[in-house]
Amino acid sequence: MLEFIDGQLAEWPLARDNYQALGRTERRSIQLGDLIIGIQHNPARIVSTGAKTDAKSLAERPCFLCERNRPPQQVGMKIAEGWELLLNPFPIFPTHFTIVSKTHQPQEGFPLDMVTMAEKLPGHTVFFNGKRSGASCPDHLHCQAVKTHELPLMRLIEKKHGLDSGRVASPESLELNVPFDFKSIIITPDMDGMAQLASIESTIGKSYINEGKLNAFVWIDGNGLLRICAIPRNLHRPSCYGTEEGQHLISPGCIDMAGVIITPLKKDYESLTEDDVRNIYSECGI
Repeated sequence: MLEFIDGQLAEWPLARDNYQALGRTERRSIQLGDLIIGIQHNPARIVSTGAKTDAKSLAERPCFLCERNRPPQQVGMKIAEGWELLLNPFPIFPTHFTIVSKTHQPQEGFPLDMVTMAEKLPGHTVFFNGKRSGASCPDHLHCQAVKTHELPLMRLIEKKHGLDSGRVASPESLELNVPFDFKSIIITPDMDGMAQLASIESTIGKSYINEGKLNAFVWIDGNGLLRICAIPRNLHRPSCYGTEEGQHLISPGCIDMAGVIITPLKKDYESLTEDDVRNIYSECGI
């Protein structure tokens, strides 16, 4: 995988410049109960955070995840049947992949292929933004992946949710003080694929999956357990979304909900308060 990343950075100046810029990224922390939230200033992420996701805007622009519209320097590698692994040219962390369907289809459902992807990417969390939950390209099915240790919520779940707490847990059952609800699921080897799907759908609720109001994470922990975290969503973007005085250009996707809020604008990075962050999570989550 390092060879793939190095090859892309050597051939693709835009990606190379954006990954080098991560060394100048500013970050500070806010503690909300048991979850330490990182506030991170990533100017290049304005492309995603400011993306227009209405039907008219999507219809008027070429899909940047389709192979025919990608930059010639961006090459993919097969990671699962029907899926390609790409280097994300606008990274949040030093390792950041986009995993795209080879066919142009909407960002819908809960891709069970995320399990295969997680198995192929040890040490990484594969995540999926529902079409109404932070996806900046809701017209093309895709996932992303970053190193698990970068995500505060995943670290907290691994620490607090063991098999002694049952296969399914919530903040309440784990006695965690966090600003939104989630479901933590442990899939054990004795459960086949259909049982996994039934467990996911029954635990999360089909309505959230079908409506795209979901952030989902899949990873293999250090003990070899397959883990899934699902965060049901209320809103795609908070009421404060915008660039005017008193507003914040924040569009929470999986990474934000997992404890790292991305602020493309310096004013938002500097001004966000604990109450602001709590309100964003309260509106976007459940």
